[in-house]
Amino acid sequence: MRKLTALSLATVLSATPALADEGMWTFDAFPTARMKAAYGWAPDQAWLNRVQAAAVRLTGGCSASFVSGEGLILTNHHCVAQCAADLSSKDKDYLESGFIAADRAREMKCPGQQAEVVTSITDVTPRVTRAIGTLAGQALTKARDAAIAGIEAENCTDKATTRCQVVTLYGGGQYKLYTYRKYSDVRLVWAPEFAAAFFGGDPDNFNFPRYNLDASFLRAYENGKPAATPQHLTWNPRAPIADEATFVVGNPGRTQRLLTQDQLEIQRELSLPLTITLLSEYRGRLIAAGEQGAERKREAADTLFGIENSYKVYWGQARALDDNAFAARLAKNEAELKAKAGRKAGDPWADIARADADYRNMFLDYYFLEQRAGWGSQLYAYARTLVRAAAEREKPNAERLPAYTDSQLPLLEKQVTDAVPTYPWLEKTALSFWLSKTREYLTADNAQVKALLGREAPETLADRLVEGTTLADPAVRAKLFEGGMAAIRASKDPMIQFALKNDPAARALRTAYSEKVDAPVTAAQAKLAQARFAAYGAANYPDATFTLRISYGKVAGWMERGQQVPYRTTVAGLYDRATGQDPFVLAKAYAAKRSALDLATTFDFVTTNDIIGGNSGSPVIAKDGSVIGAAFDGNIHSLGGNFGYDPALNRTVVVSTAAVQQALETVYPAPALVRELAAR
Repeated sequence: MRKLTALSLATVLSATPALADEGMWTFDAFPTARMKAAYGWAPDQAWLNRVQAAAVRLTGGCSASFVSGEGLILTNHHCVAQCAADLSSKDKDYLESGFIAADRAREMKCPGQQAEVVTSITDVTPRVTRAIGTLAGQALTKARDAAIAGIEAENCTDKATTRCQVVTLYGGGQYKLYTYRKYSDVRLVWAPEFAAAFFGGDPDNFNFPRYNLDASFLRAYENGKPAATPQHLTWNPRAPIADEATFVVGNPGRTQRLLTQDQLEIQRELSLPLTITLLSEYRGRLIAAGEQGAERKREAADTLFGIENSYKVYWGQARALDDNAFAARLAKNEAELKAKAGRKAGDPWADIARADADYRNMFLDYYFLEQRAGWGSQLYAYARTLVRAAAEREKPNAERLPAYTDSQLPLLEKQVTDAVPTYPWLEKTALSFWLSKTREYLTADNAQVKALLGREAPETLADRLVEGTTLADPAVRAKLFEGGMAAIRASKDPMIQFALKNDPAARALRTAYSEKVDAPVTAAQAKLAQARFAAYGAANYPDATFTLRISYGKVAGWMERGQQVPYRTTVAGLYDRATGQDPFVLAKAYAAKRSALDLATTFDFVTTNDIIGGNSGSPVIAKDGSVIGAAFDGNIHSLGGNFGYDPALNRTVVVSTAAVQQALETVYPAPALVRELAAR
């Protein structure tokens, strides 16, 4: 199967016009004519407007949709798992048992969560490119970031209900202002047992057939009441129909389909092997820790889920890039674009190669000290954010780091000050892992490693920092955030002092990266974007940026080693697949309710829609504009989708609204929710 996965990618045309059902299209550039030619029909602008108004982006990297007029949000269970874990305790585990709010008063607020809906998309490319002009190096990135900060500040004066984000598309070829209506009070409404949502566990992840009830409901609140959301999708609990057209609307996180050959080499040689190795080792540490007791297993469950999922994603990407046929095809695509572009814009490929030479030299330092600093330690992340927020807020808005501008601060403050449980042993595990691996890869002779550790061992330092910090208390974090740099400097908290002491070195790396890598690559990618526009016109789409996109496709299985993989599974298959052994143990509610269920009900299904991580929770929408499922995964072939799309094999995996409806009525009864979805 793995070899077939890689070889199939040879059909991909990543730098050429999109083919078949390929494409994560922006809403202001939907390929109407292209879809009409393939399907005989395409949505009109009114249809697109309605769908856009119902699409939701969730902080934490997921997508969702409004499905009632009272702020009800459909998404995946794994998108609310962190919320469920944060709300749990040793006495009540909402991941294990599930959560059903008996009434609105018992819907529980998700810490750090925010729901956002795009209200407008505006092209601001001329203003940003004028600011950049002919600048180079750090002057370029400063001018670009200042222009972006100004645009965001001017267009979002009401920070309580709006958020502005200037998005870089085509690596710098376009800049679009996305304006969002935001809801900062988001509450958990309904979630099934983890065993039902993730039946089959890691072995089934990125595979099909599947039997996962990976669906949950949240609700957006405003002024303490359910938000009014008249523009919502119609809930349609019917089975999918083979070959019917489907749309996935959501926020794909990141693709790298427009990378040059030199940039792909960075991924193949440096980034992917290192990340896979580290994730694999950390996964082992978490599993071993979980075996020390039920409480530790519960506390680490959501973190372990994320690590295992990420490991498989990066592993799939590496396998794709290691395939000779795929690599040759990508090289051919680049050669074709070079031939079409000529020398009118110089040689942007060579410019990127020169920048990548500098990146190679700083890669490990940047990775460990800036990009991946802390390795998931929440307490360290709080400290670093508080230190940087204090320093950046002393500067004019236009001169701040992008994450700390006025338009970004409200969400940042919410995420820093919301109450979220932390677990000392898990914090120590993450922090000591980061410190030990930083010493291992940068060596004990590295000046910054010496500055980080002093004369302490990684484990000793991690223990001292975690045991001594008070940052687990949200009131302490709020006071430090409000107090600014004076409060930071006066703080005796060891984690704050550790971050304060080591931040200058990390910032220096960030500055070097900005000057030697970001700036020349931005300038070069702007030229490459123009070359693609000239060669292929509107027949190409930008890489994913965790902003709103729409893809079209159809309900369809695929051929796997000479066998047809069906497009759907049924509830009957869940019981056939159950073995009684983890991870194929039936959820308690499903085990108890078998005789009451229609076993022919569609459980999960697959479509040809082009998606990537970040699309989790995206509504799968039928031609009539109703929602018939929620995307929750891709098949194993889709893992190479970071670099390209294969219409023959790439599939989106969807939980059917028919299965969710059955669960709401019989398995995890929620009669009020059923009535709300039926608009009665």
